[in-house]
Amino acid sequence: MTSAIQSLVLASGERETLPVPFKTYESFQARLVRWSLLGIGLAFFTLVLFLPLLAIFSEALKKGWEAYSQAIIDEEAMAALRLSLSLLAVSVPLNTIFGLAAAWTISKFEFRGKRLLVTLVDLPLAVSPVIAGLVFVLLFGSQGWWGDWLSARGIKVLFAFPSMALATTFITVPFVVKQLLPLMEAQGTEEEEAAALLGAGGWQSFWHVTLPNIRWALFHGIVLCTARGIGEFGAVSVVSGHIRGLTNSLPLHIEILYNEYHFVSAYAVASLLAAFSLITLGLKLYFERKTQESSR
Repeated sequence: MTSAIQSLVLASGERETLPVPFKTYESFQARLVRWSLLGIGLAFFTLVLFLPLLAIFSEALKKGWEAYSQAIIDEEAMAALRLSLSLLAVSVPLNTIFGLAAAWTISKFEFRGKRLLVTLVDLPLAVSPVIAGLVFVLLFGSQGWWGDWLSARGIKVLFAFPSMALATTFITVPFVVKQLLPLMEAQGTEEEEAAALLGAGGWQSFWHVTLPNIRWALFHGIVLCTARGIGEFGAVSVVSGHIRGLTNSLPLHIEILYNEYHFVSAYAVASLLAAFSLITLGLKLYFERKTQESSR
């Protein structure tokens, strides 16, 4: 009898300690604010992103697929596409190497001038691309600091591929570093120190410890660098010279077509950049998710 009473008391005590489900009820004002902000966000997204993309593709196909395809395979359009891809082939690897080296140095070591290096990495984001192009004109132009020296040796930098590659590289410097640095600082140096204690050298530690932990953030930075580089207009426009078939990248070629009232051709070539942007957006979202998963 006593044991039965004790079991009933224990059972009742257990029931009393069970968590009681609690529901929160959102007020009408809170729902109104939430749905209003959501509507404003969707309206802004539609106005700024969706409608311009829709306009580009609709204008590009305004005269049918034949006119669209002719504008795409035009000799000057193909030359502009090859030039844009060549600029990426130079700027993206350079910024990948620099971004890895800068993020590794800043996050893993303490040295004098560290804050200055971080500030210099942000410089291309603070300087107008047009000003960046003018700096290269000042350096390599005929009246520039090194213009006479380069002309005397037959080296052509300004209004040619080298100056365009330099301008694209400068504009895209921060993107790989910006993706790697916060992650590498959060990871600390414990794993590298453990690898060093086990006898691993610097390169071994980098390839087998550091790089696997940052690979998704690195891919994310490369995607952003590529997207920024292929769409660059201001700095490249200043240093290109606008030579048809030679120094016109895709954005510059689109400008020339539009200024000459070849609207369908301009929108057709612009649709290539728009499609590239959509692909870049998908890759960006994918690598962001992978980066978040790897940092957990």
